[in-house]
Order: sequence, then structure tokens, then C-alpha cells
Amino acid sequence: MLSSFVKGIGSDYTSIVSINIFIALLCACIVIGHLLEENRWMNESITALLIGLCTGVVILLVTQGKSSHILVFSEDLFFIYLLPPIIFNAGFQVKKKQFFRNFTTIMLFGAVGTMISFVIISFGAMAFFKKLNIGAFEVSDYLAIGAIFAATDSVCTLQVLNQDETPLLYSVVFGEGVVNDATSVVLFNAIQNFDLAHFDAVTVLQFIGNFIYLFSASTFLGIAAGLLSAYIIKNLYFGRHSTDREVSLMMLMAYLSYMLAELLDLSGILTVFFCGIVMSHYTWHNVTESSRVTTKHTFATLSFISEIFLFLYVGMDALDIEKWKLASNTPSKPIALSAIILGLVMVARAAFILPLSLIANLRKKNAQEKITFKKQVLIWWAGLMRGAVSIALAYNKFTSSGYTQLSTNAIMITSTIIVVLFSTVVFGLLTKPLVCWLLPPTKHDPTGSMISDISTTSFTDPLLTSEIEIGGTLRPTNLQMLFTQPTRSVHRYWRKFDDRFMRPMFGGRGFAPFVPGSPTERSLPETGTIPE
Repeated sequence: MLSSFVKGIGSDYTSIVSINIFIALLCACIVIGHLLEENRWMNESITALLIGLCTGVVILLVTQGKSSHILVFSEDLFFIYLLPPIIFNAGFQVKKKQFFRNFTTIMLFGAVGTMISFVIISFGAMAFFKKLNIGAFEVSDYLAIGAIFAATDSVCTLQVLNQDETPLLYSVVFGEGVVNDATSVVLFNAIQNFDLAHFDAVTVLQFIGNFIYLFSASTFLGIAAGLLSAYIIKNLYFGRHSTDREVSLMMLMAYLSYMLAELLDLSGILTVFFCGIVMSHYTWHNVTESSRVTTKHTFATLSFISEIFLFLYVGMDALDIEKWKLASNTPSKPIALSAIILGLVMVARAAFILPLSLIANLRKKNAQEKITFKKQVLIWWAGLMRGAVSIALAYNKFTSSGYTQLSTNAIMITSTIIVVLFSTVVFGLLTKPLVCWLLPPTKHDPTGSMISDISTTSFTDPLLTSEIEIGGTLRPTNLQMLFTQPTRSVHRYWRKFDDRFMRPMFGGRGFAPFVPGSPTERSLPETGTIPE
């Protein structure tokens, strides 16, 4: 009994040391990232990866080649604890005017484009992997590989592009990244659940039906959770007693939406993303002024730490000596496999960016809103990066609790890590210079450009805003607007519905509850609306 107690103390001590080292490394990533803030090449993701690589080398030397990391990767840790704050903050902070203005384009790239990429990568893997003689794969394995590498890295892309400097590019790449991640995860889960040994037309229809159901149900659940939080906070006046309760309820409701989606086998990514959008449109306006500042920075901080954590671990895991030994006596097979995967990713992305951009441009009348060839190149390039979702799906498919004993699985894990490292570091380093080269910053009056249109729009703006205010001129008929300018028409009808029914019930800008003695009360004008 005493020996087991001593062994438990030793185990706990080792865990404490590992956690201390990892937290110290996280602090180092933040400090170094701050020092490199003005560097046109670097960002926090690349900094964390490089620090992770250096740490892995040090651990390898200290342990005499036995290990390169201090924590064991778990897909549960990623999907349950790290991913929700990243995706929720993306929805909470998104500039909704640009996002919904380009919603059709985003859905084209994020859903249809991901399906095209999935098919090309899957069939390409079937054609090329057999030539490398890396082991036997079933059809479900090839399809899973297609889903794994169809997932772009929206986290890294958000750090590379700036939504004030390139609003159209940011909204399209960011929105595509979120929808793409959700689509890839849904595809991956559907592949695991379907019996692909008896593949026929009925199976295809069931697959498509299940996909549409997951998409719509996940979105509805996120919207419902956001509206419920807005209704509760608006009617119970939490702020008059404690702002802590407001902040806590917003955080817990957001996390509850994600966990409910996972419990119901839906897409937690889509659910928590739309929950974030709805909360920023309704709930955020119902809390006190101090709670608004707190929630905005709290969500951003949790997302930032989760991102750094993920890339730091990936950097250390790239030097996992056990996987490399199990993969092959020489690194030629994983490297060759990684090169093939990168080639397939580049071809697959080009295969849908160009034609889908052409389709998206057909319905855009304004030349500034069209996706030019230079912008298409940047969207193609920015979406080449692979990251945390690909890593998590690969571990889910090819390992058990972070470990594997099969050579084929070890090759796939090491290849995935190589693809993530190469794409994040190389493509990430070159994205900022590429943006400056293809789309140099304009030197004319900034108030007259499209950038000013979005830079004056914070996430406190309405969920959907009409692009043109028509006054003193002939207004076309509703039916004519619906067919000639569907986006503007839908925006206008949504604004009317939102002002008349939604915001009076759920709150929002101009409909904030009156809380006696709160900071909100002292800052409100007599009309009861929140000042701009």
C-alpha cells in the first residue's frame, strides 16, 4: 500500500513538472509573439510551432531519444476543451455585415468546395498510395483521408489575414474555414457510421440526407441556444445584482450548446459558431457595460490560449521518435506520402476555387464585390494550410488514446504532422507578403474604400444590414428586388422582421433592458438606446 502511495506521488510529481513546463512554454510563445508583432512574416501559430520543435529537440536530448513531448495528445481534449472556445469566439467577434453579405460565396466554398476537395483527395489517395506500398487500406480509409485533408485551418488563416485591411478576403476565407471544418467533421463522422461495403444509390441518398439534416439541425440548435441566453438575461436583469452571473451564464450557455450538439451527434462546430453570432447580436447588448468588456476579452483570451496550445503541441509531436521508428526505418515513405497529399490538396483546392468563384461573380453587380483573379489566388493560397482539425481527425482514425502499434497508422500520423508543419510554416510565412504583393494597400482617402465600409462596422452592428439606403428615389417592386438583388432584398426583409419581432423579445441594440443602478443605465440616453 505504501509503495503504491509513493508511486502515486511520483506520478503526480511528473505530471506537475510537465504541466509547469508546458505553461512556461505558452508564456514564452506569447512573449515572443508580442516581440514579433510587427514582423511581416511571422504570426503566433508559426512561433508556437517553432518553439514546439525546439522544445521537442531539447526533450529528445534530455531523455536520450526516448520522447519528444511532455503531454499525450487526445482527440477528446481537442474536441471537448480546445476547439469550442476557438470556434465560438470566431462567431462572436465576426463582422457580420461582411460575413452575411458574402454568405452565398462562403457556403459555396465551405460546403460545395469541401465536397469537391474531399472527392479529389479520396480518389487521388486511392490512385497514388498503392504505389508506395505503405499497407492495405479499405475504401473507408481512403474516404476518411479525404475528409481529414479537406479540412482547412481556419485558426491560422485568421491570424494571417486582417479583416480591416482585406475585409472581403477575410470574410470569405474565415467563413469558408468554419463551414469547411464543420463539413469535414460531419463527413468524417458519416464515413465512420455508414457501411461502405455495400455501396449503392440508396446509401448515397442516405448519406446526403444525413448530411443536410446534420447541417440544418446543428445551425438551428446554435441559434436556439443563443436566443435562449438572450431571453433569460433580458428578462431576469442579472446585472442589477452581479455582472459575474451574466458573464458566467453566457459562457456556460455557449459551451452547453456545443456539448448538446455532440450529445445529439450533430456538428458542435456549426452549433457553437452560430450560437456566437446570435449572442453577439442579442445577448451581448442585454448585459451591463462592464460585462460587455469582460465577455469580449474573455472569449478572445480563451480562444487565443487554445490556439497556441494546439500549435505548440503539434511542434513537439512532430519529433515523436516512437512514431518515426514505427513508420519506417527511413523517413522516405512519410515524406513521399506527405508530398503526394500536399499535391492533392493544392490541386483539389484549385479545382473548386476557380469555377465556384465564377459562379459567385455571376450574381454580383458591383465590381468591388467581385472575386478577381488575384483574390482567387489569395483565397486558394490561404486555404492550403492544414492544422488542428486535420491532426485531431487523423489521431481519431489512426490511433487509440494517442498511441498506435501499426506501421501503416504510424506512417499516416507522421505524414499528417509533416503536412501540417510544412503548410503552416511555409504557406503561413508567405501569405502576408503575397497579400501585400497582389493587393498592395491603397494610399488614397481611406474613407472612400470598401475597407472603411467594414472598418466602421463592429460586431455590435445588426446581424444583417442592407447595403443601400434608398431615399428620395423610385424603389423597385418587392418581387423585382427579390429576383434582381436577392441579397439586399432578404437583408431588408430581415431588418423589418428583426426590428418588429425579434429584438423586442430577445433584446439587442436599441432594446437593452433598463437595469436600475447599473453602468448601462448611467450611459444610456433618455431614449433608452445604446449610444454608437
